[in-house]
Amino acid sequence: MYTLQSSASFDSAHFLKGYNGKCSNIHGHRWKVEITVAASELEQEGQTRGMVVDFKTLKDDLGSICDEMDHCLIIEKNSLKDKTLEALNDEGFKIVNVDFRPTAENFAKYFYTMMEDKGYSVILAKVFETPNNCAGYSGGDEDE
Repeated sequence: MYTLQSSASFDSAHFLKGYNGKCSNIHGHRWKVEITVAASELEQEGQTRGMVVDFKTLKDDLGSICDEMDHCLIIEKNSLKDKTLEALNDEGFKIVNVDFRPTAENFAKYFYTMMEDKGYSVILAKVFETPNNCAGYSGGDEDE
């Protein structure tokens, strides 16, 4: 099996509604995302002959997803009062709503799925919340 790995990063803030601790307050991270893709055979023709995929394409596709989350407040839908959300929007803050609690674990699955949707054979997505702490997702959900 051949594998390639690329990484990208972004800066954003989030909070965990209902969490009993510091993470219930808005705080920021320099998130780092690592994606590993695989293939049993290399491309046989064209510009990508001898490659799993072009590193530049992999890097650009991952980077575009991360850019959407750069310098924003990531919130779980319905985790803020309507008035609060309205005030933040009125101030022009960039808000990204997600359908999940914005944990590193959920982000790992999110990036895994986003890259799969772009056509990659993803085997692992890792999301680092700090340089020493990360969560990974490797697929295989039985309920999907």
